[in-house]
Amino acid sequence: MSKPRVAFFDFACCEGCQLQVANFGEALLDVLKLIDVVEFREVMSEKSNEKYDIAIVEGSITTNHDIERIKKIRNTAKVLIAYGSCATIGGVNGMKNNFPLEKIKKYVYNKDANYFDTIATKAVHQVVKVDYFVHGCPIYQPEFIEVLKSALRGLPYKVPDYSVCVECKLNENECMYDKGITCLGPITRAGCNSWCINNGNICYGCRGMVTNPAKNAQMDVLDKYKIPLDWIKNKINMYNKAGEQAPEEK
Repeated sequence: MSKPRVAFFDFACCEGCQLQVANFGEALLDVLKLIDVVEFREVMSEKSNEKYDIAIVEGSITTNHDIERIKKIRNTAKVLIAYGSCATIGGVNGMKNNFPLEKIKKYVYNKDANYFDTIATKAVHQVVKVDYFVHGCPIYQPEFIEVLKSALRGLPYKVPDYSVCVECKLNENECMYDKGITCLGPITRAGCNSWCINNGNICYGCRGMVTNPAKNAQMDVLDKYKIPLDWIKNKINMYNKAGEQAPEEK
């Protein structure tokens, strides 16, 4: 029996999530026993034009050419997995949507702006159907493996819809707010095992917001530590702006 054919693709991104997969170490060998990787630009030069059982896509959609390409990939793959913040929620590329599109083109490309096709940044699921999501910047390796196993078995994977704070408490971390450091854990969806906080960093909101954040509790925290709401809005904007279109030029 042949192994499922799996292809990795990238759009607008830093390719850091591909590097996370390439750096799995021994765990990667176990994954490779289950699948036949037919395209993966970071680790192989071969390309395949045949159909895929699973397409794993990194990066956000930022051009009309990207739209055509992701639709072609979607039509060629039985299952599509979006992985990494750029693919799942737009990521840092979405910050472009804070500005009028023509203005940002001129800022980046100057006199050559008209030669470059660009659109408001979109996450992959805003263009085509996505079957599985692996959030994070970069992805949390154990979660990626769980999602891939679910896809291979044809089983659903439910992304946790509670805050990173839940995992942080289970890991017995001292709260960043108690250290005098502001953190987006209270409004960010879990699934990363509070990876950043475990390693002494803050949560930057790279997994997107929980569906129903505890707004009153969050406001109590901000009030207690004298943190302006605009500061939080500005920080969450770094990864979570792709849901909004770029404003019109004025």
